[in-house]
Amino acid sequence: MVANFRNIGFQELVFSPNINCISGNNGEGKTNLLDAVWYLSMTKSAFSASDRFNFRYGTEEFSISGNYRMENGLESRFAVQVTAKGEKKMMRDDKPYGRISEHIGVLPIVMVSPADISLVSESGEERRKFVNSVLAQMDREYLAAVQQYNRLLVQRNRMLKGFAVDRDLITVFDMKMKVHADYIYEVRKKFVADLSPVVAEYYREVSGGQETVEMEYRSDLDGGPLDELLAANAEKDLALKYTAAGVHRDDFVFGMNGHPIRRCGSQGQQKSFLVSLKFAQYEIMKRAYGFAPTLLLDDVFDKLDMKRIANLLSMVTGSDFGQIFITDSNKVRMAGLVDSLTDDRAYFECTAGTFARQ
Repeated sequence: MVANFRNIGFQELVFSPNINCISGNNGEGKTNLLDAVWYLSMTKSAFSASDRFNFRYGTEEFSISGNYRMENGLESRFAVQVTAKGEKKMMRDDKPYGRISEHIGVLPIVMVSPADISLVSESGEERRKFVNSVLAQMDREYLAAVQQYNRLLVQRNRMLKGFAVDRDLITVFDMKMKVHADYIYEVRKKFVADLSPVVAEYYREVSGGQETVEMEYRSDLDGGPLDELLAANAEKDLALKYTAAGVHRDDFVFGMNGHPIRRCGSQGQQKSFLVSLKFAQYEIMKRAYGFAPTLLLDDVFDKLDMKRIANLLSMVTGSDFGQIFITDSNKVRMAGLVDSLTDDRAYFECTAGTFARQ
């Protein structure tokens, strides 16, 4: 059930446990439905940093709920309610979570969308958000470490902006931050080491082996423990009035044939890489959970030829695939591809935020 989320007034839908195809013209609300599914897993929108953009025009509350039956035996109803006053309540079987973050990872999910281009074109912050969203689903300790590190970082920066900085107190914060930074650094390093070859394999399938791609993790902690880095940068931090070193500055470099893909890759190559990256994420999460996460494919056919998309989809639907949602403005194109993969699929037509099963 979706109520007053973006342009969706009220909708109750029964989905196929396998492939769900949503068609309709651009701007009708196909992506909004996928974002609602994402929200119920991640407790936030995949596209809006603030919930104020998620309310249907003229409303002050939205809600999303769904009944889930997972391969690990989980069978529950999940619901989220958000008000314009900033109140958010996440519930499982009508019982509120103690903390909303406890829900992250319960309903594993992966999304591929045109917005993924920001992972190539924008700053390292976008790539850190992506890595955090993946690792937070698989590792509760990682999520807690990031949350604690960020809280301490905010407090440290606030002290650096003060008129009289207590250096002894700063040192205490440095030691507390080091504990969390060490864990974040090691988990991110292992994640990239595990993910990079899987990305390369998916890209090989997409491109036909025309190029090679790779991922590299870069961190200030490559140069030593956080407390030592902060001590060495103490005067610099005092002058800048913020913390200039740490895992909050980490970056993940995407390369093609030894060069940054943002500079040498065409639009099609970048799209192929991003789809490969997300499918690799799907594979890594599938291994970690022991079953396939929900896969959201929003307008994935854009800038990729049908043969390449067919190859990718055949890989993720080859064995033990989970629930998949696909959007496309071209219903005939989508049906021609999906019908060749499985007979167990459902089609929905979207018009102005209303969805009808075909």
